[in-house]
Amino acid sequence: MSIYRSRRSLKPKAMDPQREVSRELVMELLENAHWAPTHGLTQPWRFQVFASEAARARLGEGLQSVYDAITSAEKRIEEKRAKLAVNPRHAPIVIAVGAKVIPGGKVPEWEEIAAVSCAVQNLMLSAHERGLGSYWSSPPVAASPEFARWLGLDETHRMMGLIYLGWPQEGQPMPQSTRGSLQDRVTWHEE
Repeated sequence: MSIYRSRRSLKPKAMDPQREVSRELVMELLENAHWAPTHGLTQPWRFQVFASEAARARLGEGLQSVYDAITSAEKRIEEKRAKLAVNPRHAPIVIAVGAKVIPGGKVPEWEEIAAVSCAVQNLMLSAHERGLGSYWSSPPVAASPEFARWLGLDETHRMMGLIYLGWPQEGQPMPQSTRGSLQDRVTWHEE
């Protein structure tokens, strides 16, 4: 079965946080992401990699602080808040993904976001090909302008979530999935 049909999301809890993913391997995956289609060669993707246990803990604390800043006290859900701190500790690599968008630039914002989505797909397929699990998480806090600022980025950046990378825990089966009929999603025009 091809990597396109066998790749599935592996949630951070199913990853082995103690098994290192080397810097070289992460850079290989990011290089593959870097070759995604990009209109006008703007290459809008921005990746911030949190690899050490301390960096991932800081990311979790940052996510919680942004959550607190953008969520009124009466709307906060403690379970959701706690998960923001815990999930980055489950995976050995967490990558914050953003799109650099030039307002009024030659490429519309939606195309830049689409290009970054293609880069993420390249990243996740490359990870799967190497035996790694991956998970694209997009809680509102990780897509907020406040999170971009926390990362040190300016208002031209649109955050698109977090990519968790890690080796599956020993004995952890890779998730399986099915798809509905492709025929229901294709219309041919031949006349």
